[in-house]
Amino acid sequence: MKKLLVIAAMAALSLGAQAQEKLYLSTYNGTNLAKYDGKVCNVNVNRYVFTGWNTVALPFSLSEQELNDIFGSDCRLERLSSAEDNGTNRIMLNFIDCKKDGLEANTPYMLYYTGEAGTKKIVKEAEITKNQAVLTFTTQSGEEVTMEGAEKQTDAQGLYGVLARDNSEVRFVSVGEENTTGFYATRCYIRLSSGTAKILTANHLGYGEASSINAIARQDELVDVYNTAGTKVASQIRPADVNNLRPAIYIVKGQKILVK
Repeated sequence: MKKLLVIAAMAALSLGAQAQEKLYLSTYNGTNLAKYDGKVCNVNVNRYVFTGWNTVALPFSLSEQELNDIFGSDCRLERLSSAEDNGTNRIMLNFIDCKKDGLEANTPYMLYYTGEAGTKKIVKEAEITKNQAVLTFTTQSGEEVTMEGAEKQTDAQGLYGVLARDNSEVRFVSVGEENTTGFYATRCYIRLSSGTAKILTANHLGYGEASSINAIARQDELVDVYNTAGTKVASQIRPADVNNLRPAIYIVKGQKILVK
């Protein structure tokens, strides 16, 4: 019995040591996360944020409360939810409010910060997951729009990003045409599959909203439509027919759709 107790104590100490492993995450050149993947570490991050919109992707999660503690209760967190172009040279990037869900590991986000520009310290015990932070959506014309997090300092050629001077809005521009150092680690950028220059604009949606039925449903599927009281108002109709309903806010596939 004594031998079993000793083995158990040693196992507990081993687990404790694993949880205490320290990770200082570089937000400039990047960090090789291979040896930390799947481990619980004491993470220490110093991330510079500007007043206004910033991009962020981290290899660990943060709760809504942690976001408030670090960046202030007025901060906003948005995730790219769809992209639309309607066959034009302008792409609408639809960002949806997701702060109440917290920041998920290896997911690219837009973060709005209202405080004074400077370095914010993140210190927490967290599980590290090494995966590329990528979200990809296809527009009506077939353009693939990818928002991706930089694991290390990345050359900006052919990529779109938010410049500090323009970050009062989510204004993505072709950073490769600017005199910049590229993208530092934990920042995010937009990549277009065609490589053709496009004008990117942003649309901000509330929690659970969608910009249009095209953003959440394929044209070949049938959907049920509910009003905001939860009553079904249409059953198994084509997405295009949703726009023929009387002007109101509807719920389709769990998201709000505004019909004007």
